[in-house]
Amino acid sequence: MITPSTQLANFAAALKFEAIPEPVIRRTEDLMVDWLGSAVAGYGSRPVESIARFAKLMGETGDRDGLSEVIVSERRTSPYMAAMVNAAASHVAEQDDVHNSSVFHPGTVVFPAALAVAQALGSSGAHLLTAAVVGYEVGIRVGEFLGRSHYKVFHTTGTAGTVAAAAAVGNLLGLNAVQMLHAFGSAGTQSAGLWEFLRTGSDSKQLHTAHAAAAGLMSAYLAKDGFSGAAQIFEGPQGMAAGMSSDADPSKLVTGLGQRWTTSETSFKFHASCRHTHPAADALLQVMKENQLLHSDLSRVVAHVHQGAIDVLGPVVNPTTVHQSKFSMGTVLALVARFEHASMQVFDQNFKDTETVDFCDKVDMQLDAEVDAAYPQRWIGKVTLHTKDGRTLRGLVEQPKGDPGNTLTRSEITDKALRLAAYSGGASPVQMQTAIDSIWHIASLKRVNALLNL
Repeated sequence: MITPSTQLANFAAALKFEAIPEPVIRRTEDLMVDWLGSAVAGYGSRPVESIARFAKLMGETGDRDGLSEVIVSERRTSPYMAAMVNAAASHVAEQDDVHNSSVFHPGTVVFPAALAVAQALGSSGAHLLTAAVVGYEVGIRVGEFLGRSHYKVFHTTGTAGTVAAAAAVGNLLGLNAVQMLHAFGSAGTQSAGLWEFLRTGSDSKQLHTAHAAAAGLMSAYLAKDGFSGAAQIFEGPQGMAAGMSSDADPSKLVTGLGQRWTTSETSFKFHASCRHTHPAADALLQVMKENQLLHSDLSRVVAHVHQGAIDVLGPVVNPTTVHQSKFSMGTVLALVARFEHASMQVFDQNFKDTETVDFCDKVDMQLDAEVDAAYPQRWIGKVTLHTKDGRTLRGLVEQPKGDPGNTLTRSEITDKALRLAAYSGGASPVQMQTAIDSIWHIASLKRVNALLNL
């Protein structure tokens, strides 16, 4: 029986490098460089170090025999453990990529799993890029399929991300269509990730990506060994849609397969914060520059937002940690108003100081019909500023910086990756530049080796 699940599995199993348009390949290289910057930025993070210690405690492969690189250390380990740690690391900085209409961060789950397995298998760079495209295309479509209702409660990167990782690894392992469908079934039944962690600023977001990458990888390896999974894990009567969504649309799993390349639709993140804050931050900055305003000139700021922003950011009313503050609209707008950007360093040094907290009290979020109707296909930035001298100023940004229509150049992507590495100290400028240059030419490599741990 031909179902959306089988069609998606057929695509994931059959895709070859030669079938992918060259602009999509180039975009995938860009996304890999961007991912590496975020992974290195996670170096030394307490939640990542905790997951790394767990990996060692569970008896990971030793340095001498390990085949896969742990980005934030100098050791190699099993693909499973490397994928777990690298996925956790790349979701710390809040600057990993995001796909708008699926509200999904593909890079943080796809690249850790695909890179670890490619290194272990000795795969070519072209095969790694192909697998990454498979992961993006599958994961993005699963996120779109699950719909807006899913994202209200579930962190799509943890749920759709598990399937995305399984698809990428399955392609590297050479799964046939039937095996790929089994991998989807095993991945979907393990998919998880709830937004409740934001209320207390807990560490679960790193666990979501670590689990998604590792569980997806395991699902693919199990399928290779004959392990079976649900044949209709997405649209079945007791599948993901039934348990996780009230507006799922199975047609979104397969529409445009091989013609619409969602990988190229993926956005880069300029600010080191939740993407829901970026449109308003860019609109605020635009109005302030046009009118030569200082943050001290403002008496009130209204961010006109979509419902998804309210669902995710609304619970964060008094952020107590740096990571939690990245999900506070007030904190992000305060930092952008004060410093013209919200970088890792700016958050660390200023998220809780008096000026930031005082500005937070001036910020309100309001549901806007125009913004909400456009979401999630378009993330419009819309703000109203009230000045202390009595003026009311309005700003509108159609595409936040980093979106496909307002994208980052390769030079900007490189600079961003170097800044993130410098922030954490996880790689020297020479190490990082060498790794970046390698990724720009990875399609020509006969064997994927370590990026940093040479």
